[in-house]
Amino acid sequence: MKYFRIHTSDIAWITQKPRGIFTTVGKLVDAKTMTEEEIAEYWKQREYFEKVLPVPPFYEKGNPEHAVTWFKDTPQGNDIWNQLSFYRNMCAKYGLKLYKSETEEIPGEIIYEDDFQIAVKNQKEDLIVTVAEV
Repeated sequence: MKYFRIHTSDIAWITQKPRGIFTTVGKLVDAKTMTEEEIAEYWKQREYFEKVLPVPPFYEKGNPEHAVTWFKDTPQGNDIWNQLSFYRNMCAKYGLKLYKSETEEIPGEIIYEDDFQIAVKNQKEDLIVTVAEV
């Protein structure tokens, strides 16, 4: 099975891996970079995705194991990616380049899994990843 992540080139402090799309747009909100209308839409989008995409439980604890989530290249995982147009548009509008990292192997030790995604810790040092700008 293939796995993929959508991210920027910024390195996240907790994971020391490229910052994912959800956190990237959340940072735009936190910095008040977006307009009031965009921020209102962000909260609608976030509420929706928190209903349809399970939030791994380790996030409630601040991600103490420094896990990184990867979408599964399945109909469910790809459907979520296709629904992220608001997030993609905000990144484009505010000059944040997005990248898609793909791998054909489990990227590390799985600590969480659902129909859409896996979360791994201890990413493999020799992981073969293809990265392309989205």
